Amino acid sequence: MIKELKIENLHVSLGEKEIIKGLDLRIKQGEIHALMGPNGSGKSTLSFAIMGHPKYKVTRGNILLNGRDMTKLSTDERARAGLFLSFQYPSEIPGVSMANFLRTAYNQVNKISINDFMALLNGQMQLLKMDKDFAKRYVNVGFSGGEKKKAEILQMAILKPKYAILDETDSGLDVDALRIVANGIKRLSDSGILIITHYQRILHYIKPNRVHIMIDGRITNSGDYRLAEDIEKKGYQEAK
Repeated sequence: MIKELKIENLHVSLGEKEIIKGLDLRIKQGEIHALMGPNGSGKSTLSFAIMGHPKYKVTRGNILLNGRDMTKLSTDERARAGLFLSFQYPSEIPGVSMANFLRTAYNQVNKISINDFMALLNGQMQLLKMDKDFAKRYVNVGFSGGEKKKAEILQMAILKPKYAILDETDSGLDVDALRIVANGIKRLSDSGILIITHYQRILHYIKPNRVHIMIDGRITNSGDYRLAEDIEKKGYQEAK
């Protein structure tokens, strides 16, 4: 069996408006893909549709994870199957510590003792240069933009999904935080990763296997890393 996230002829609507208009994409486990495009092209809609957000209706097509059809599964079922979404604007969860939140999520797939989990958590926080007290803080409450993005990468590092969609993870990061986040992503070498971004700067640290341009709900061009360089020089319309 080929291990891949395969999206076939996907059509997605929000209310009466069709946003994704027949999109095909294949990401093998271990590959990193970048999805770039102007505002309003449907990139975030695609990420929500892959994870099963109830507001986004799949009207045609399929989402397959390692051959298993995810299209009609609930969001939690998709997450347990190995899908992960890093949000562009992560929500605050007052009263729930990062440690409790992550251990609860981890235990949905793999049972682990408190001591073993804390050793795992502290090790990953150290790699991401995060203070140990971070584990005691409520999820995203009072976090800076950079801390929220690091928290998303920490979740991914703990849960080790089969496939991860990162929606503008580089947004709002300074140079040091960007490098730390990029290194955290690169350590997940067994995962298939889709990085949604407007900018080339994170791709300086993470060289994707493939780069895709998305315009008006469709992928209009795909190529290697040089396509991202063309976008930087020419813009989306000429590079497409």
